[in-house]
Amino acid sequence: MGNFFNFVIEHLAQFLQFTAFANMTIGHVIMICIGLYFIYLAIAKEFEPMLLIPIGFGILVGNVAFAPGYQIGVYESGSVLNYLYFGVLQGIYPPLIFLGIGAMTDFSALISNPKLILIGAAAQLGIFGAYCLALALGFSPTEAGAIGIIGGADGPTAIFLASKLAPDLLGAIAIAAYSYMALVPVIQPPVMRLLTTPKERLIRMKPPRVVSKTEKVIFAIAGMLLTTFIVPSGLPLLGMLFFGNLLKESGVTKRLADTAKGPMIDIVTILIGLTVGASTQATTFLTMKSVGIFALGAASFVVATFGGVMFVKILNLFLKEGNKINPLIGNAGVSAVPDSARVSQVVGLEYDKTNHLLMHAMGPNVAGVIGSAVAAGILLSFLA
Repeated sequence: MGNFFNFVIEHLAQFLQFTAFANMTIGHVIMICIGLYFIYLAIAKEFEPMLLIPIGFGILVGNVAFAPGYQIGVYESGSVLNYLYFGVLQGIYPPLIFLGIGAMTDFSALISNPKLILIGAAAQLGIFGAYCLALALGFSPTEAGAIGIIGGADGPTAIFLASKLAPDLLGAIAIAAYSYMALVPVIQPPVMRLLTTPKERLIRMKPPRVVSKTEKVIFAIAGMLLTTFIVPSGLPLLGMLFFGNLLKESGVTKRLADTAKGPMIDIVTILIGLTVGASTQATTFLTMKSVGIFALGAASFVVATFGGVMFVKILNLFLKEGNKINPLIGNAGVSAVPDSARVSQVVGLEYDKTNHLLMHAMGPNVAGVIGSAVAAGILLSFLA
């Protein structure tokens, strides 16, 4: 009987060594709390639930502590999570998301008022500002380039560039990019109010003209050729973006466009969110570099918003009365579609309940999508 009792105790102790309780560290607890907070923001505050719920749950999955060697974790070769994470590491998922974005994007506002593309370009100041700050803080040029792209407010682009330039920082960069994308309604309004005057907030813009189907089709083809001829390294993102848009605007490939903007982008979003979240294992994620990346990400969003709003104010100095642009749409130059455009609308309605800015803000917003991909291509071309 004593031998049996000892046998049971010995094997029970051995079993307990392989439970998450035995392998848990304070870092795992911190990350699980962060994952729960992401889920809370998604459900209670409705901050980007399509992104934050997969990422938050992925953080929980990635921080169930386990003994190594059992092919469980995202970093263990042969594990299911490792295979799913392959699409992140090799930059496969981001172009597929860009295909879906292209299939759901209407470039009419941009085509009808081409100067709005300059606002999208100006907002990319956040990318290069964060790049310079990262260099100043001691990050290598490739790491700084991957961190800087957070300022574009474009999660897929951030993942794509980080997978090429700084794979070891990919988890922190992706989490920071998606976190700040979700917090656009919190980060941008104070900057917008600070930089604009009461008179500027009341500027009314002319309604955009009607854009023909022919113009939209030409824009999709010409846009792809022009941007990729200038920045060939951005082809995986820009090519798929404009291809998706051509599927939508051609009018003869509705099934393909519906698949790209519906089931396909939903599946890829689930996979990218879950695996990026799972990559935040406390043993590899909780470092001073990760803290620095989050700080730089916040700064880059502020700088990007500053760049977009201030550019509109400067541009208005050269525009005639009646053609001026409301600087409250300057924030929409970042690539967070359509959240930053909605922020323009919400803040504008605070000062004039009849001044609807959403249709105008979509111009720089979609320009920001193109701009962030072009910026990623530029960084990739001279840092890779």
